[in-house]
Amino acid sequence: MSLNDHGWGNQPGGGKRGGGNQGPPDLEELWRDFNRRLSGLFGNKGRGGDGGGDGGGDGAGNRMPSISPRQFGGGIGVILMLVAVVWLGSSFYIVDASQRGVVLQFGRFNETTEPGLRWRLPWPIQTHEIVNVTGVRTVEVGYRGSDKNKVLKEALMLTDDENIVNVQFAVQYLLSDPQAYLFNNRHPDDAVMQAAETAIREVVGKSKMDFVLYEGRDQIAANTQKLIQDILDRYKTGILIRSVNMQSTQPPEQVQAAFDDAVKAGQDRERQKNEGQAYANDVIPRAGGAASRLMEEATGYRQRIIVTAEGDASRFKQILTEYSKAPEVTRSRMYLETVQQVYANTSKVMIDAKGPGNLLYLPLDKLMQAAGAATAAAATVDVAPAARANPAATVAAPDAPPQTERSAPGDARTRGNLGSRERGER
Repeated sequence: MSLNDHGWGNQPGGGKRGGGNQGPPDLEELWRDFNRRLSGLFGNKGRGGDGGGDGGGDGAGNRMPSISPRQFGGGIGVILMLVAVVWLGSSFYIVDASQRGVVLQFGRFNETTEPGLRWRLPWPIQTHEIVNVTGVRTVEVGYRGSDKNKVLKEALMLTDDENIVNVQFAVQYLLSDPQAYLFNNRHPDDAVMQAAETAIREVVGKSKMDFVLYEGRDQIAANTQKLIQDILDRYKTGILIRSVNMQSTQPPEQVQAAFDDAVKAGQDRERQKNEGQAYANDVIPRAGGAASRLMEEATGYRQRIIVTAEGDASRFKQILTEYSKAPEVTRSRMYLETVQQVYANTSKVMIDAKGPGNLLYLPLDKLMQAAGAATAAAATVDVAPAARANPAATVAAPDAPPQTERSAPGDARTRGNLGSRERGER
């Protein structure tokens, strides 16, 4: 309030309340002014009173109700009660099914609460924190967002054979212990990042470059996951590593072209090896089959020769036994059988060497081939009477030794020689 206000005892126009010198403000007047302002704040109008009462005017002849100190103390109690209800109501909290509540008492861990509606002592006695234990969290090492957004400081690593590779991977993890996650480490997510980078550098540093780039990615991911989990368990972070996903393993960009050529050469080598193996798989079984067939044929031939020899030996023994009994008969029979066997497979020619007949040369086999079966039969019928008329004629048969001289039919020199021989014998 300004000094010109009525509450300070100065009257308008320079008058003074109570006469005398200007003094301190009247406490009763200040109390009435406070009541008026409070009544105006709540919107209540006075119900009238004496002119010298506690109520003040509102300028329209209405008197504002006055509030005593006792009444004012009761309003403060109501307000304090409302504040207490709100204070106690702030102690209720809800924990979802995928979450766990951690209650702190004066900043120290007190308990872990399960899902549902929970209550704790109000602040500042107890507080709570909600931790999501089923949500999958991800940490990216060597890149951010996509493979193209590389972080070379994290991605470049040295292999066991002193080559540099660019490795990018992501680590997914869950929270297994909310208390350890909140209180054992100041920045647990950063701890996962640092443990992942440490583990992958150790695994890559013990592996060859080709193993890291090509055939060993799954094994590297498995070894890295195990090593990260060991580190986090040693730090008691309350974190469970779910998986390690290798996003990209490649050489640095400066030597990418050379590595691509080497990869193509390796692929060509593998392709040629596969083609050679396919050819070998085709040829070797066939060669093995042919070798087995030849072996079987040789074995069969050997058995056949052995059996034939044994049969010949047995037959010879039997003939020897019969020969010892009747040598002349056995010799004649063997001679006739041999001559029959020889003449059965040779060409036969009939010649009248001593008789006066005109039959000089008769190649039966050639005539049969030239004239056919009918002509050969007619020739046989014509030759038979001539043979009966001249008994001196010698007819070659399977039962007699050969007494002929073979030559081609129609050979003039042969016929001349035969005629000369016949004339000489005569």
